[in-house]
Amino acid sequence: MSIAEASGEPGSTVRKRPKDRKAQLALAAAELFCERGYHGVSLDEIATAVGISGPAIYRHFPNKYAMLVFATRRLADTVLAATTSEDLDELLSALARLALDGRKVAGLYQWEWRYLDASHRDEFQADLETLVGRLSIALLVHRKEDLGKPDAEALVRAALSVFGSLGTHRAAIAKGRGEAALRRAAWAVLLGDPPTPLPVPAGPSEEQAVRVGARREILLAESVKLFHRYGYHAVGVEEIGRAAGINASSVYRYFPGKADILAAAFYRASERVAEATAVALSGAGGDEDALRRMAESYVDLTFERSALVSVYLAENNNLPVADRHELRKMQRLHVEEWVRLLGRLRSDLPVAEARLLVHAALNVVTDLSRWVRFDRRSGMDRHLVRLAMAVLKA
Repeated sequence: MSIAEASGEPGSTVRKRPKDRKAQLALAAAELFCERGYHGVSLDEIATAVGISGPAIYRHFPNKYAMLVFATRRLADTVLAATTSEDLDELLSALARLALDGRKVAGLYQWEWRYLDASHRDEFQADLETLVGRLSIALLVHRKEDLGKPDAEALVRAALSVFGSLGTHRAAIAKGRGEAALRRAAWAVLLGDPPTPLPVPAGPSEEQAVRVGARREILLAESVKLFHRYGYHAVGVEEIGRAAGINASSVYRYFPGKADILAAAFYRASERVAEATAVALSGAGGDEDALRRMAESYVDLTFERSALVSVYLAENNNLPVADRHELRKMQRLHVEEWVRLLGRLRSDLPVAEARLLVHAALNVVTDLSRWVRFDRRSGMDRHLVRLAMAVLKA
């Protein structure tokens, strides 16, 4: 019996509910979360993306948070299911394929997990540790007596940042070329010197230094710390004022609203990047030296202003539209400076691949800044510059 016959009306059709509707909804939600931020997406918009009504979502999920949990679990399950081989090259090939196929949801790995409750966050981190463990064992087998377990894990985390970088930008690249470039870059990282984690160095930190300066600067610095620690939407003007030692109403003497504080932080980060780039390029002895200086300046900036850089990368979807467009244009110009230098060094490298490698190198540094601290006396900054350069030369 046909669908039309089952409906009882000639020529009519009855739409069957897909068996995988729950997974379909979770995928649509994950893509929208990564594109516009968790708080910037409504249930109705997720429903529209899959062609159902808003209330129909409740047949599958009680709320938006449940969709986030399901999506992160599905991402972790997919990655773990694809990485069961004991051969390192096969593992890297699998991760490269996943990076291209799941590019629109890769942001869940880097940023959206911040919205998970502690128990779900621990669950996600446990799956990540399982992945790191698998890759570390394969790397130790490949490099034999060359390094120990902590060093292997540090290199694996850096390699995972290479694959995760594809979710941080929208630059187009063909699937085959993208997979090959990511795989080469991951190999270059894994065969390099390890960025062994070190204790937090003694001395003034960003937190200790924020009380020096004008009130507006104090507000900006305290806001960045709060946005970094809790996420933009979890922080109110009251908390910002309290952290700066003033009433919430006084905050508006310096900024029209919270979004303007965020925009000011982004412009500040862009200014820091532009200044560091100009210093790096002045007096450089050729293209390779210029590129290395760029890498050194980015490492310095990322670790000295880690909270600012983290907010800069994580919260762009919460900017006012005009500021978001302007700042993305500034970001692209900065990346293109790297691409230009890399292209002059490697004339045989297609521009799309050069752009992918630049984003991967930058992401390795910013990712590691969230869990590694270094003291210049240890040479950690040089280790990270070598990792970034290894990616660029892959």
